[in-house]
Amino acid sequence: MVVLATKCYVSGDARTRALDSFESLLDNDIGELAVEWSVDVRDDDFVAVDLDGEDATVAANVLAESWGEITPEFEADETYVGTLESWDDDGWTLDVGNGTTVRIPTEELGLGTGTATQIRDRFGVVQHLPLRFVYGEPARLADAERDRLYEWTREEGSGRVNVNSATRGEVRATVNRAGHAADIVTVERLGLLEQSIICPEDTDPPGLLASIGSYLRSELKCVLT
Repeated sequence: MVVLATKCYVSGDARTRALDSFESLLDNDIGELAVEWSVDVRDDDFVAVDLDGEDATVAANVLAESWGEITPEFEADETYVGTLESWDDDGWTLDVGNGTTVRIPTEELGLGTGTATQIRDRFGVVQHLPLRFVYGEPARLADAERDRLYEWTREEGSGRVNVNSATRGEVRATVNRAGHAADIVTVERLGLLEQSIICPEDTDPPGLLASIGSYLRSELKCVLT
């Protein structure tokens, strides 16, 4: 079994749609391997995949590489993945599974000036977003994660709108329903229920957020370039 660093925290029909979408993603990732799988959502909302077959180990490695893996133990100076659980002006708190959290102080985010709350807003980091960190006392955001977030503010185009609580397909359908299909480049998957709408130069991310916000029961945040 591999426990992936992505959560399914919605309920009802939304949960069914999310897990159906996840099954399709698994088929894309490991469908050609000699392996059978079943999916479960743990009490802490992390998604677990039970694997059986001669390629089970290979499949587990593929999924851990693609999604990140929740591990029961941590070693200093090693890189892991958690999801953003909460935040305040002094830091971010990541959920790393099994009721355990890791605190990253503001000065260890490495994302410029301001409080941790202001930094979260500036980089469009929505709740539950998977984030890589280096374990230690204190923990810090991984260099690769800092690079990714900085890249969002430097890429071509006018920016992004980041969304949680919705699958990639649901976000695409919402953009279409709001009449903005021609106003985006693509929807990038950040996690099972965390997506990033990439905007071209002539799209105003705050305007897009305002237009689609009424269709989604989600947290939405803009990243401006």
